[in-house]
Amino acid sequence: MGRLNPQVLHMEISRMFAQGQSFFCIPKVQDWLRERQYNPEEYDIIFHEKPAPPGSDLVKIIDIELRRKDGQPVDPALQAEVNRQT
Repeated sequence: MGRLNPQVLHMEISRMFAQGQSFFCIPKVQDWLRERQYNPEEYDIIFHEKPAPPGSDLVKIIDIELRRKDGQPVDPALQAEVNRQT
């Protein structure tokens, strides 16, 4: 499997929600975490809808929130990277 680019991940998750395939989004983010040497079992993955920016081909964009299950703060760089947009 090819490496998941963060810009591609964010847009792919948004498209999957738009197409009614949100069931597959959590495994996609878990794979992304594994590729970066993080254990996905340590994170809750939460999705938030917001309006897409002007000029986007989508109506809504999905932001991805990572929350550590042990209560520790999530690395801010990791959180920013998971939501990076083109």
